[in-house]
Amino acid sequence: QVQLVESGGGSVQTGGSLRLSCAASGDTYSSNCMGWFRQAPGKEREGVAGIWTINSNTFGANYADSVKGRFTISRDNAKNTVFLQMNTLKPEDTAMFYCAASPSRSLCLQLNSNYANYWGQGTQVTVST
Repeated sequence: QVQLVESGGGSVQTGGSLRLSCAASGDTYSSNCMGWFRQAPGKEREGVAGIWTINSNTFGANYADSVKGRFTISRDNAKNTVFLQMNTLKPEDTAMFYCAASPSRSLCLQLNSNYANYWGQGTQVTVST
């Protein structure tokens, strides 16, 4: 079992930045891949970014096209925490952001929520004009 707790959401103006954190506890093997998803009202949950451990100092990362160049995902395995640095935020980034985890890289490679084994409770990000 893995427990995920997100933090760092909030309200910013267009062009602003936020940094989300997701702390994982429990069976860390089951969180080899950790990712961020988001869901806006009336829309399906979509993948934002994923990061997986290749070895102790090397990680792989994948991003949705809509956030490439603006968002950066990183992780600190010593603290079992994954981060999402979001820059140049746009109103269309407004959504509930969820942290997800899986022992499989498929979650990260495909950014498909069906591959998630564990979910956090979500943190709201609101970007105003």
